[in-house]
Formats: sequence, C-alpha cells, structure tokens
Amino acid sequence: MKERIPESLAGERVDRVVAMLTGLPRSTVADLVAGGAVRLGGRQVTVRSERVQAGADVEVEVPEVVDEALAAAPEVPVDVVYADEHVVVVDKQAGVVVHPGAGNRTGTLVQALLHRYPELVGVGQPERPGVVHRLDKGTSGLLVVARSDLAYRSLVAQLASRQVERRYLALVWGLPEPGRGLVDAPVGRSQRVPTRMAVSSRGRTARTAYEVLRRFGEPVEAALVGCTLETGRTHQIRVHLAAIGHPVVGDADYGGNSGAGPGAESRGGQLGAPRPFLHAERLAFDHPATGGRLCFEAPLPADLQLVLNGLQ
Repeated sequence: MKERIPESLAGERVDRVVAMLTGLPRSTVADLVAGGAVRLGGRQVTVRSERVQAGADVEVEVPEVVDEALAAAPEVPVDVVYADEHVVVVDKQAGVVVHPGAGNRTGTLVQALLHRYPELVGVGQPERPGVVHRLDKGTSGLLVVARSDLAYRSLVAQLASRQVERRYLALVWGLPEPGRGLVDAPVGRSQRVPTRMAVSSRGRTARTAYEVLRRFGEPVEAALVGCTLETGRTHQIRVHLAAIGHPVVGDADYGGNSGAGPGAESRGGQLGAPRPFLHAERLAFDHPATGGRLCFEAPLPADLQLVLNGLQ
C-alpha cells in the first residue's frame, strides 16, 4: 500500500497514520515497523513515533489476511439511507455487530453490505472492508461505510481531523448539572474487567460534549441528552456519562441498570429499556469526491421511543 500524507495528518506519529490508513491495530503496526515493512519518503522507518509531513509518501507492506468467515450475508437486516459509488450510509439496527470479530464471526453488518455491494471486499482492511468507524452492538443509528479507496482515505482523514459530525441521543439516570458541558477524560481498557473500558490515566484522549435536551421527574428522574463526539474511543459516551454520575439507562456494563442515587437499586426495571438507550441520530461529513457536505438524521427507533413515552 502506498499513500500520500494529507495536510490533515501532518505532524501525526507514523504508527498512528499507518493504523488509520490501513485499519490495522497499533500493535500490528508496531510489528510492521520493527520488521522493516513501513517506509516514509522512500526510506525505511525505524522509530514508530516519528512524525510525518504533508505530501510525503508512506508505503506499507500490508500482510495478506484471508478470513473465510467474511462471506456475504443476505439474511442480515440493513437499512440503507443513502448510497452512491463512493459511500453507503446505513441506519444500523440494535443487536447487529458491525464487522466480524471474536465471538461474532458471521451475521454482521459488513457481511450484509457485501451481499449488496461486493466491491467492498477490496476497500480498507480485509477483515472489515469499508469500515471507518463503528457502533456498539447494542447501539442503533447512522454509520457511513466507504465504498471506494478514495472514500476510505477521505473519511479516515476527516475523522482524524474531526470534520465528521457524530451526534447521539442518550437517556441517562438523574439530571446532569450543568445542563451543558464537556467531559474530557482519557479512556482505556479496564484493569478490573478486560472486556470493558474505563476512565484511566493510561487511556487515550477522549472528549464528549453533552447537552441536556429534556428533563423528566416521573416515574424517576432522568434526562434525554444529546452527545457529540470529539474523539471516537470504544464505549466513549457510555464511559463518560457513567463517570459524571449519570449512566445510560439500560446499560448493564456501566451501571445503567440501576441508575444512581437514593432508591437506585429498584430503578432498573422501572423504565424497561431493552438495551442501552443510545442512538446515533445525526451524521455529517464532506463527500469524498464532490466535497459537498452531506447530513443525515435518523429518528429514535420504536423500542427507545416507547421508553421515552413512559416518562414525564
């Protein structure tokens, strides 16, 4: 793979740039650097923390990965909101995994898209073709997938430079004060429960802006919150809202089944949330080919709207 460094990635570490362009984990990129598989401006990179300059060529000998589990899956539901030769925007259903991984080898969103758009198989990382960002299995809402190499490079760069707008709706326990703020706290792998994330000094920079949209007092205190991602870490919104004492309703992993405060132990069943109340409602980005701004919005799905209807 050979790519020219865009202006938006100037000054970034070479290992981070390679990870974004290839979709490979940073640990894998570190191994590639150590093995002499990464070149910058025609010379072999020996230090993965080296900073890149705009206009320089980065070359990577990407190992070929063959994943037999990555087969088209026409049975998986997929709601395509928009599609052209470069991008596909979908409104993902809750319960659908975005791409194959440990414990989820089949029945993923990517495999459903491969049935409709087989050319995706050659875009981006082999085991997750076209994927530039993800939503958790239990999260519904808008997601963009690259359908061409041009789109993949453009969207990766836009995400890195924070040009992609991603806004979520979350229902949280309690009434956040102040009603608008920014949670700026690094997020990393939990030391106690490896399958979860946590606010940690060893984590990566993470910032979530929030705004209280509606407040409810019955049958319990809760708030509908709009969250905008400035970064995109795993479980970021769920971890950040829990960290400020207002976990997402229905989120068993981060305290959302019981809420917070007096009487919290009895709250879990009162609202009947079937999953974490988190929905990616708005997505906006620049079209990779035309440069025009594309904006999409997805209403709350019926299961979450039903929970909201029970509050006042």
